[in-house]
Amino acid sequence: MSAPSAEIVFHARGLRKIYRLGEVEVRALDGVDLDLYRGELVVLLGPSGSGKSTLLNILGGLDPPTAGIVRCGDRDLAAAGEAELTEFRRFMVGFVFQFYNLIPSLTALENVAIVTEIADDPLSPAEALALVGLAQRRDHFPAQLSGGEQQRVAIARAIAKRPRVLLCDEPTGALDSKTGVAVLEVLERINRQVGTTTVLITHNADIARMAHRVIHLSDGRIGKIEVNEIPCPARELHW
Repeated sequence: MSAPSAEIVFHARGLRKIYRLGEVEVRALDGVDLDLYRGELVVLLGPSGSGKSTLLNILGGLDPPTAGIVRCGDRDLAAAGEAELTEFRRFMVGFVFQFYNLIPSLTALENVAIVTEIADDPLSPAEALALVGLAQRRDHFPAQLSGGEQQRVAIARAIAKRPRVLLCDEPTGALDSKTGVAVLEVLERINRQVGTTTVLITHNADIARMAHRVIHLSDGRIGKIEVNEIPCPARELHW
């Protein structure tokens, strides 16, 4: 896996997210300082409720912070309005979730084409499917695909618009270990070949071995950051 560059993609300082449920105040993020770099693969590791998904949603422009600074390049996401955030999500970010969110009545190719039709300079749907190893399954419907294949279609859809950032929330959470490794190999390949900054949420410490950096979260704060000088290839992971 190639090393990331020194170019900062995300810059966050003093990031806070507070939810109020009646009189109860929940601090989902409580003062996060973080820089993410172009071309790196980062794993966010921590237990449920640690703030991983909240941080990912803020980075992806899905949820505004309560306080703090968060920038992607020259975009100030904390101060952006909904129209600017919609544009940011449309052109800059690809999302991969635990559940695939494919449209059952569309083929794999058509599911990917939904994104390419609204992007500025997309990959062709066929090229995106080839990148995830599904060129021969392009005309199959989701019900005709395995769980791992459906997740790979979801990844193809996310990368087809050539996003600067790929944000993945438990992408192997619904898969068995063998299928999960196959999906992680795809994410690893996209990061290496395309140079897309990739942020991956997981509870699984073994998966963290494939990252350039591992960011541990607990109670809405960063506990420690580990650097893997030589990330482990996804094919060597076992859990």
